[in-house]
Amino acid sequence: MKDKECLNTKECRITCPMEFAMTQISGKWKLIILWHIYQKEVIRYGELKRAVNKITDKMLSNQLKELVRDKIVHKEVYQEIPLRVEYSLTEYGESLIPIMKMLFKWGEEYISKMYYSKDN
Repeated sequence: MKDKECLNTKECRITCPMEFAMTQISGKWKLIILWHIYQKEVIRYGELKRAVNKITDKMLSNQLKELVRDKIVHKEVYQEIPLRVEYSLTEYGESLIPIMKMLFKWGEEYISKMYYSKDN
C-alpha cells in the first residue's frame, strides 16, 4: 500500500492496515461508545452519557468528535429549542458490528470462564 494522508487533520504514513484500523477505534471508550450507538441505532448525547458508565463529558465529546471526523459515526443536529443532537453509525461504523459482536462474545465467554467456572 502506498503512503497516504490520514482522513483526519494530522498527517501520517499508513503502512499497515491493522495500525490504521486501531488508530480509528483506539482508546478506552470508542468501542464502548460504538456498541451503545449500535444497540440503540440512533441515540442522543444524554442517553449515551448515561449508558457509557464513568465517562466524563469532555472525553465523550472528544471521542464523538473523532468518530464523526473519521466518518464512523454520523451526527445529526436538529435546529429545535432545546437543540437536539442524535448519533448513529455510518456505513463504515456498521461494518464494525461483526467485530464488536465477536468481542462481546469473547468477553462474555471469558467472564464466564474466569469468574463463574468451578475450576477457579
